[in-house]
Amino acid sequence: MHEEEVLGKAYDARLMKRLLRSLKPYRWHVALGIILSVLVSAMEAVRPYFTKVAVDVNIAQQDKHGLLMTTLLFFAVLVVRGVIQFFSAYLTQWIGQRTIFDLRMQIFEHLQKLGLKFFDKNPIGRLITRVTNDVEVLNEMFSSGIVMVFSDVFTIIGILYFMFTMNWQLALISLSVLPILFYATFLFRKKARESYRDVRLQVARINTFMQEHITGMVVDQIFNREKKSYQKFSDINAAHRDANIKSIFYYALFYPGVELIGAIAVGLIIWYSGVEAIGGAITLGTVMAFFQFNEMFW
Repeated sequence: MHEEEVLGKAYDARLMKRLLRSLKPYRWHVALGIILSVLVSAMEAVRPYFTKVAVDVNIAQQDKHGLLMTTLLFFAVLVVRGVIQFFSAYLTQWIGQRTIFDLRMQIFEHLQKLGLKFFDKNPIGRLITRVTNDVEVLNEMFSSGIVMVFSDVFTIIGILYFMFTMNWQLALISLSVLPILFYATFLFRKKARESYRDVRLQVARINTFMQEHITGMVVDQIFNREKKSYQKFSDINAAHRDANIKSIFYYALFYPGVELIGAIAVGLIIWYSGVEAIGGAITLGTVMAFFQFNEMFW
């Protein structure tokens, strides 16, 4: 059994610790990236609050000057957020590219120290996949994944803070569909993980087959094996295609499902806030802000 086919744990803390060591030379850059991402998250979470202030305070009191000040402040926040987001995106991608470069060099250095027996047992195409495709898969984790975890967490915390501060009953109503989302995410994670393992396996098989048959093309032609090799490659290529289509199917099923769950949350907000608004227990600005918070949350 090839090691691509050996299934490991969904999350391996020991392996993750080894991978995170690659970020050690850039730990201060990562810290700065986290700070910038948290700032962006804070400015993102505060946006709907400006809507509430503009509607419930400035417009309700017919305060044109106050409305202008709120608008200008909102615009200033967006400009500052855009500048910080630029530096944050550039820095995180810079960290990812540097880390991937170091990792590839470490793997190549390790390959140079291995004995000839290792290369006799392992197809060259599969080793090339290790250095190219498999390392590139880690790029997203190093470039944005680790930093964005902090950003997303702080964004969600900010959204929940404002929602519960404005109206905790409406906040609970809008979040009541979360158990459905958690269950859908659990199923998607399991199926997508299996499909991507298969995709990765098929990529390794294609690279192995191509390396062996291109370097051994003379042998294929001498023994007139072109048609057999073509058919074998067609089968491997078809397996790769089917594996990708399978992963696409899960994405095509999951994301519309999330949209549907989010739409249910919007429906609940409309129903509850409408009833409360009729009785005068909730303001229009709060309802508008909740719609924005709900969209950001999902």
